[in-house]
Amino acid sequence: MKFGTSGLRGLVTDLEGRASALYAQAFATHLIRSGLAKTGDHILVGRDFRPSSPSITATCIGALERAGLVPLDCGALPTPALALYGLETGAASLMITGSHIPADRNGIKFYRADGEIDKQDELQISAIATELGDAEIDATPGTAPDKSDAANALFAKRVLSILPAGALTGLKIGVYQHSTVARDLLVEAIRHYGAEVVELGFSEDFIPVDTEAVSPETIASLRQWVREHGLDAIVSADGDGDRPLLSDETGEPVRGDLLGLISSLFLGADVVVTPVTSNSGIEANGSFRVVRTRVGSPFVIAGMSEALAAGHEKVMGFEANGGLLTASTFSLSSGSIRPLPTRDSFLPVLAPLWLAAQKKLRLSQLAEDFRMPVAMADRLENFPIETSSALMKYLRQSDKNLETFLSPIGKVSKQSDIDGLRVTLEDGRIIHLRPSGNAPEMRCYVEAPTEEAAAALLEDGLALIRRFATERNI
Repeated sequence: MKFGTSGLRGLVTDLEGRASALYAQAFATHLIRSGLAKTGDHILVGRDFRPSSPSITATCIGALERAGLVPLDCGALPTPALALYGLETGAASLMITGSHIPADRNGIKFYRADGEIDKQDELQISAIATELGDAEIDATPGTAPDKSDAANALFAKRVLSILPAGALTGLKIGVYQHSTVARDLLVEAIRHYGAEVVELGFSEDFIPVDTEAVSPETIASLRQWVREHGLDAIVSADGDGDRPLLSDETGEPVRGDLLGLISSLFLGADVVVTPVTSNSGIEANGSFRVVRTRVGSPFVIAGMSEALAAGHEKVMGFEANGGLLTASTFSLSSGSIRPLPTRDSFLPVLAPLWLAAQKKLRLSQLAEDFRMPVAMADRLENFPIETSSALMKYLRQSDKNLETFLSPIGKVSKQSDIDGLRVTLEDGRIIHLRPSGNAPEMRCYVEAPTEEAAAALLEDGLALIRRFATERNI
């Protein structure tokens, strides 16, 4: 089990039973020791639709109760809905979800009463889990009172107040339902704002949809659906509903960081916090201040907290996957929304649809108007962690090593080491090499002026990584 960019993840075979009870107990112990909760306090538990989530939920409920807290079962619901209910009721929470990863894996996301845990919390939870070590851990499942209706109703109220009434009237929008816990509310919200809804791809079996790296199979389905039904757009989300997916009228997914940028303009943000992997064109498209961080919502949240502490107002953030976080209260034409410092997939889907409707533009035209550099990303899966570590160590040893490695594709102009190595070449193209935070994967992100140039740079970058591994025989 390992903490990654967002929560604890591992194989279902490793997480079920003792491990989930161990980390639930460690989290409860951390809350009580640190004064973030006291014995007898409520703690919320939610889950996604993957097959292993109900059993892991029951195990965690039993462990939390034995650790001195009072669990409340919020059922299957979007992660931001669980977090919002925790903020409203002053309760910490656990979300049982593996997000977008396959069904043979799962995970746990942890929330304090004031929002997502930070990296220091992760260290303390891990230390307590280590402290418990080989001690006998009771993994007997438990049950808890059902609070799913209240949690879902609170979040629905928020989502249904983002846009003005009838904001999407005249549009025909598909909702790719698959196995996301966001599917029912997505249908309700799109219909509430006046659009005609076409429900697509409902599945009882869990389908892993990665909204940041949409699979060719998913894109093929999106393209078929827009043609078949004459759709203006298709909306969806990942498994736990905290990462958005929005495709244009051709079925082409809109990049998550562009969804975040449009949402920033919609909210009228003063400060926008986003990871270094988000498109470099963000700074050129708004009057807000941009703060760059490492990849992962805890780092974005830390950046937002620092901005608030410095006296800034209207502070928000987003990740390259489009998940939107708010640290301030934002006033909207239909009211206001309170801070929600965890990823949300609903606002970054609704804001671009509203802007396109206001400007009477197709989504593809709206995207073109921002004139962002073309960005692409891919990953080498099953890439040993020791190999990626050896590569990053070699590249960081000296400027000469980095220049030699990248010489087949261009000359180095400048570099950033915020998270991985992000290199700007002399011709303005960007290549960013970054090991995954929670999986044996090596990621490569690129930017270039045209789609052809970006695709070529991405292919060349992945080839260089493979060549390094082959030559070093790692």
